[in-house]
Amino acid sequence: MPKPFSADDTARLGETLREVVADGASPGGVVVTGTVDGHQNVMVAGVVAPECGPQPPTAHTLYDIASLTKVVATWPLVGQAVRDGLIDLDAPIRDSLPVMNGEAPSGEATVRQLITHTSGLRASTRLDHYRGSDLPLHELLCREALEDDPGAHRYINRGYILLGLALAHLRQRPLDQVATAMWGELGMRSTVYGPVTRAPGVAPTEQRLPGAPRTWGTAHDDNAALMGGVAGHAGVFSTPADLATYAQTLVSVDETHPLGDWLDSSVVPQAAIEPGLDRGLSWILADGGSVAYHHGFTGTSLYLAPSTGRYLVICTNAVYHGPARVRLAPLRALALKTISAS
Repeated sequence: MPKPFSADDTARLGETLREVVADGASPGGVVVTGTVDGHQNVMVAGVVAPECGPQPPTAHTLYDIASLTKVVATWPLVGQAVRDGLIDLDAPIRDSLPVMNGEAPSGEATVRQLITHTSGLRASTRLDHYRGSDLPLHELLCREALEDDPGAHRYINRGYILLGLALAHLRQRPLDQVATAMWGELGMRSTVYGPVTRAPGVAPTEQRLPGAPRTWGTAHDDNAALMGGVAGHAGVFSTPADLATYAQTLVSVDETHPLGDWLDSSVVPQAAIEPGLDRGLSWILADGGSVAYHHGFTGTSLYLAPSTGRYLVICTNAVYHGPARVRLAPLRALALKTISAS
């Protein structure tokens, strides 16, 4: 039987959401708690954004989920490719990309190293520096020298950019088409790669320059935007309701589900991040590996506790006011504490 969230749990989460919004962390936000048996609570606070009117956000407000793209798009698609025999986790990524001539040091990083952020690739990624080159993006990235020896954990977006390029090559279809087909099978009808049309139900993000239009309906991440909004590391838009559907599926899977074995493999620690936290395949692991979670830079988070059949979703556009990590820390810390409680 799943362990339900108590009334005190949801009251504290709702209160903390309202407090961080009142303190200016975000124009508004949505928190969803749920269990494998379908029980769900939705908490909202604030507004979508001032330019969207006075209505509060809902479970169907569309948010730029930023790096949640890694676990909502790239991670399950890699799992499918492993299942179908298209990808070997311990083979170099260059084996899954179009043929390259010459040396490609970063192309020797394995799929496992890329998905666990242990590849040693350069951490700084500026795709604008490649403008004017005649070489395809995968080759430009693979030709880069390693920055560190493989093995140690260091969060690196370019590894997921390469994974996204590899998935599109292996499936012989654009990444957004491959992902959309998968989301449809999972019942995630509102989840898409951008750009999307500006509307009151779409949460705007940051105004980069005074007087310039606010980023709204296009990827907040610069590198994803340069790739047309479709990348392995960022660019996906989703709703709290769709993320809850996805999370409920993941905490429900068993060995008969296509994602069952993949999730089991993914919650095995692969590299230490800091005391008490490890990296699995894509996911951050806490509480001895019983909780898997990930954050998005724009102000989103997704938490899974498969052993207790619980999940928790946070959707905000806190980056509306600039970098959101510190301002959202109280809500994220409470979310992890709540879902980790046995």
